[in-house]
Amino acid sequence: MSNENSETQSFEDKVQDKQDWIESQFRKVSRGSWARIIRMARKPTPQEFKQTVIICGIGLFVLGAIGFAMLVLMDNFIPYLIHDVFNIGN
Repeated sequence: MSNENSETQSFEDKVQDKQDWIESQFRKVSRGSWARIIRMARKPTPQEFKQTVIICGIGLFVLGAIGFAMLVLMDNFIPYLIHDVFNIGN
């Protein structure tokens, strides 16, 4: 039905075509490379979950520290270079 002109199709036919397309996409996932990953997925043990939370927390802390260091440099050191060392601006 998707080959027909969209002007001659009724609203119900257009919706049915769209639903058929969506369902075909989901059927492809169940047979594709993602299907094996989804079938192998399982709930983590409490130890695995704790390790994941700790590693993610360390990563967030490191990224936050880098962002804070950049903020301090941009607010304090770079204006000092621009105004006092290179005499640009004021």
